[in-house]
Amino acid sequence: MSPPRQSRYDAIVIGAGANGLVAAHYLARAGKRVLVVEQRESLEAGLDVGWVPAQVVRELQLDQHGFRLEQPDPWVSVSLDGAGGLQLWREMSKSVEAIRRISPADAAQWPEFCERMRTLASVLEKLYLAPPPDIETRNPRELARIGGLGLFVRRLGKQAVIDLARILPMSIADLLDEWFESDILKGVLGAVGVWHLKQGPRSGGTAFNFLHHHVGCALGVFRPPQSNLREALAAAGGVGGRSGPEMMFNNEAALRLASDGRAAGVTLLQRREQIDAPLVVSSESPRAALSSLGLHLDPEFVRALDHIKCRGVVAHARLSAEYAARVRNRCVAPSLEYLERAYDDSKYGRDSHRPYVETDGAGRVHIQYVPFTDQQRDVQSLRTLGSSVADALGVPAGALTIETPDDLEREYNLTEGHLYHGELTLDQILFMRPVPGWSRYRTPIEGLYLCGSGTHPGGGIPGAAGRNAAREIL
Repeated sequence: MSPPRQSRYDAIVIGAGANGLVAAHYLARAGKRVLVVEQRESLEAGLDVGWVPAQVVRELQLDQHGFRLEQPDPWVSVSLDGAGGLQLWREMSKSVEAIRRISPADAAQWPEFCERMRTLASVLEKLYLAPPPDIETRNPRELARIGGLGLFVRRLGKQAVIDLARILPMSIADLLDEWFESDILKGVLGAVGVWHLKQGPRSGGTAFNFLHHHVGCALGVFRPPQSNLREALAAAGGVGGRSGPEMMFNNEAALRLASDGRAAGVTLLQRREQIDAPLVVSSESPRAALSSLGLHLDPEFVRALDHIKCRGVVAHARLSAEYAARVRNRCVAPSLEYLERAYDDSKYGRDSHRPYVETDGAGRVHIQYVPFTDQQRDVQSLRTLGSSVADALGVPAGALTIETPDDLEREYNLTEGHLYHGELTLDQILFMRPVPGWSRYRTPIEGLYLCGSGTHPGGGIPGAAGRNAAREIL
């Protein structure tokens, strides 16, 4: 990309991830001159995992620029020792028949379970389409919005109100034990409850994480879709006849402050060039965006920032093309007990010797639990991890290229290698994300906003935080 033609913009967005690009497009759509600065050499190829709100697609007219969803069918496959496999499908009746072969009782429960979980996910969906509720507000409009949320839940019926109060704090293991008897079905569902958490399935609050990742999914599907959101945003350029944001790659940007402590723009570190803007929006993790500003921040705020749980436990791998299709959408989580044992290793800083492993349709592999160590892993530990994953999938170790959380922090500036910039635990959601008192995308630095996954509604919903942040700014 060519360098910017001027040294002053209305807004600068740091980071060309999904949320950064969405925020930049909304700001440009409002008539602002926007520059996006990305430290990598190009827009990273690949799919974004998670529900993209329909409002983002519609308002930014992404359907006109090649936006597409990848929704595999079956949405998950599991190998069963000596008994073929279990495949769960987008069509309810096909999943019921597949489950009936391993447990008639679970097959009978499946439709009602799916209906109840989808109802609860719809409550979260409504919460996620706007900034988190301001519990201290006296603003009539905000009070009306909060009241509207309560009325929405009440209209869902008595059972939904009971489920909402009861299920969100539960462990995913307790929830699934109430509904099902099959270990393999509980393992497949329970795996989503621990995604990107340094917790096991018997930890409280993992039922909420399970529901979080069900938001936007079809009835009876418990894996989020994938999309080419970033590719469509890059293709969109201008929206509705307006010019889109300018983009500059291969440059690391550092926030620059004016003498009065306000955001004044950024310094491009490689080019040693200053670019002015009264508004800077960072899609980095809260710690990465703010940790260097300690002298300008209240000590209590810094303390809260330092205590955000960002304990990366997920390694990513790429499968060679030869094997990717063979094991697509494969889940290796044969029981809740297996998941809990895998978590046990990470409690003591060790890679799981029998990790939970899951593949997608593009040859990517999710490996959990591989804890962040803040040091270089030795060759033997990497070899052992690779062998464990390869054995779980039934492929040669040489077919895998693994990135640990340590690699993710170094290469992508992800705090402790955590893709979501902070765990989705009950004390780090809604008005407590990223920290209590600063949940609506603002920071203590005037003119500096956050729009990444470390803000509401969190990771796994690409574009939602970017849209919410931009609307709050505007």
